[in-house]
Amino acid sequence: MTRIVCRQLAPVLGDLAANHRAIVRTIAEETAAGADVLVLPELATSGYVFRTPEEVAACAITPDDPLVGEWAAAISGAAVVVCGFAERGENGLVHNSAVVLDASGALTTYRKVHLWDREKLFFTPGDRLPEVVDTRFGRIATVICYDLEFPEYTRSVALAGADLIAAPTNWPLVDRPDGERPPEVLIAQAAARVNRVTIACCDRTGTERGQQWTEGTTIIDHDGWPAATAGPDHRAAHAADLTTARDKQISPRNNLFHDRHPSLYTTS
Repeated sequence: MTRIVCRQLAPVLGDLAANHRAIVRTIAEETAAGADVLVLPELATSGYVFRTPEEVAACAITPDDPLVGEWAAAISGAAVVVCGFAERGENGLVHNSAVVLDASGALTTYRKVHLWDREKLFFTPGDRLPEVVDTRFGRIATVICYDLEFPEYTRSVALAGADLIAAPTNWPLVDRPDGERPPEVLIAQAAARVNRVTIACCDRTGTERGQQWTEGTTIIDHDGWPAATAGPDHRAAHAADLTTARDKQISPRNNLFHDRHPSLYTTS
């Protein structure tokens, strides 16, 4: 069984040093306590509600930055960590990214493709699907926040072989009827169910420049049901055999992938 942990953080806007310390501390605590896969929020290094490109650039780092090396050094055992960060790319571009790493260092970096609202003022979108990383716990792919809202995108990731989709998020708080789950969680539930894949959504906490967050961290099993949500300690944990999701047979005559008719679906 793989123990998946999502830990909500409250990044301090623009304070790379303080956010780095919080990330290192969290990685050390959670992996020492037995997390096999730890997911942290979107843009955990920088905060989110930027006003100028200069604010973003001041917090941007590369995947081979010594700070990322310190994250890796804080990992206990064979655990895998997914952490969102502002990435300094080529030619002065900045990306909303997430790094997947273990104690040996960065395994892959994903650049968010679908940018939400004012992110388009500061970030350059990625141009490729996330890599599916084969780990001892299963095949892990990363998407970021708004990426989850495109069914063809999560389907493509599942078709590429992902057992677990790790999704760092920053979900702005929106109105919803009493008793209902956040809309982003409902979307992730649908994606998990129609693809038979586990999805671990790690939201953030705190208030930033007046923006409140959903604090909606949820781990969803491969049948589409919420298996764990963040409690008062701002963390969610769930144990599962991720590889069981590789069987896409959902009835004696139905297979989620074999029953598709791609030639009939529009791609535009």
